[in-house]
Amino acid sequence: MSIAETGEFGLITRIVARLETGAASLLGPGDDAAVVAAPDRRVVASTDVLVEGRHFRRDWSSAADVGHRAAAANLADIAAMGATPTALLVALCVPTDLPVEWAEELAGGLSTEAARVGAAVVGGDMSSSPTLTIAVTALGDLEGREPVLRSGAQPGDVVALAGRTGHAAAGYTVLSRGFRTPKLLVEAYRRPEVEYAAGPTAARLGATSMIDISDGLLQDLGHVAAASVVGIDIDRAAFEVPDQMRDAASALGVDPYVWLLAGGDDHALAATFPAGTQLPPGWRAVGSVHEGTGVTVDRRPWQGGTGWDHFR
Repeated sequence: MSIAETGEFGLITRIVARLETGAASLLGPGDDAAVVAAPDRRVVASTDVLVEGRHFRRDWSSAADVGHRAAAANLADIAAMGATPTALLVALCVPTDLPVEWAEELAGGLSTEAARVGAAVVGGDMSSSPTLTIAVTALGDLEGREPVLRSGAQPGDVVALAGRTGHAAAGYTVLSRGFRTPKLLVEAYRRPEVEYAAGPTAARLGATSMIDISDGLLQDLGHVAAASVVGIDIDRAAFEVPDQMRDAASALGVDPYVWLLAGGDDHALAATFPAGTQLPPGWRAVGSVHEGTGVTVDRRPWQGGTGWDHFR
């Protein structure tokens, strides 16, 4: 059955049936607007858009995969502010010949990923469109903490990372060359594994700045360096190349460090901490902050590309 056959309200009914509820969801889908608890009296909000052909391909990923990716991209932004995600709003623009089952599975993926952090899809909108587009807005709660900004890094701080980098970029390269293995890399592209809890943990520990690595480690740390008016140096030796990534890089003629340092879509969290801070489990030191500007690798300019640009 296509979406044209089921109609807007039939599709809404099917999608809502796939959604779970969250602790902060006081009123979910069904009225003109949802109601989400905000105990902190401040709401952290972030929006991201996925466009078919630009951010995902249906022949590379299942509908559930796309749902997980769309949710993760937004939930990671909330975590990077030091907040706990509470809710998602989803706008869906779809071709009328899209199978209803695809939209249902997408909703399932969105809901399941949100449930990992106790959040829920609480509403949204939909429309017909020649291009399949998914726009997600995430909400979060600071739980009494101050938000961790990009602008707080200080010379002498340690740069630390929670999560992995390079895996999703390697998976994208593998898929773009017509392969479906190694599974480790392909699955990392399809469904990012995000350390959501690391964000609030870093905030409680006194992180001076933090960012979600969505477009590439060096590029995103460049935003921190610019906002904080500091220089950042990354230690290449802090990044171990997994065997499957090394093998794939050799077969495809790619320097694996281009994936690790400039590849996006893994949604690791990068933060800076005052020198001497005992990093919590899941965080590892990968560099340092110094007086200056820009981002370097082993104190030298990086020549391997910096990351994703939505307009290139």
